[in-house]
Amino acid sequence: MVKSTLNEDQVSVLVVEDDARMREAMVRALVAHGHVVRGDATGADALRDVVDWQPDVVVLDLGLPDFDGEVLLPMLRAISDVPVVVATVRDDEADIIRLLDAGADDYVTKPFSGDHLDARVRAVLRRARHQGDGREITVGDLCIDDRRRTATLAGEPLELSRKEFDLLAHLARHEGEVVSKRELLATVWHQPYGGADKTIDVHLSWLRRKLGESAGSPRYLHTVRGVGVKLTAPPS
Repeated sequence: MVKSTLNEDQVSVLVVEDDARMREAMVRALVAHGHVVRGDATGADALRDVVDWQPDVVVLDLGLPDFDGEVLLPMLRAISDVPVVVATVRDDEADIIRLLDAGADDYVTKPFSGDHLDARVRAVLRRARHQGDGREITVGDLCIDDRRRTATLAGEPLELSRKEFDLLAHLARHEGEVVSKRELLATVWHQPYGGADKTIDVHLSWLRRKLGESAGSPRYLHTVRGVGVKLTAPPS
């Protein structure tokens, strides 16, 4: 279904919260900031609306009656690249890292003000809109279109998740340079701290599979042990 046309400055936000009073308060606060907002009480409804309504941002509570947020996040990621702000009472760093690894773009800890929630929504949307610089990048037979967020290999489209595309595009912008995992965490995952190297390794493994290579027989993606990873064109 094609997304409804909004004014250029309007943002569509889907609030997923099972507590009716909290959901209504969040919806009112976001509407007061000029957004177009819908509210859902279950994960199943959220999955439907993400496909049918195609919101610009999702604000997701974790304690839903049908799906835990950590279960729902990868399900959302499988069907959409929509930025997700998790609304949570959890403030343990390990919990936050796990949520970000599961597909969240940002989080806000309850209780929070309407102004704070609006700021988080605008921040993740700003990052999503300006992740790329609008140019096409060609590395060997690999072509990446930052503006359209598409990638092809030898003319064939690559089916990439949002994070896979962001990772590949960032490495392509630094073709031939060794990019550290710390930089990738900061620029692709927006995590200014360590402890999530496994996330990068998993996404690199997925990318290698889609590029028709492996860690043992690399073509484009080369790991420099103890330093980082670089993307280069394979030899002619």
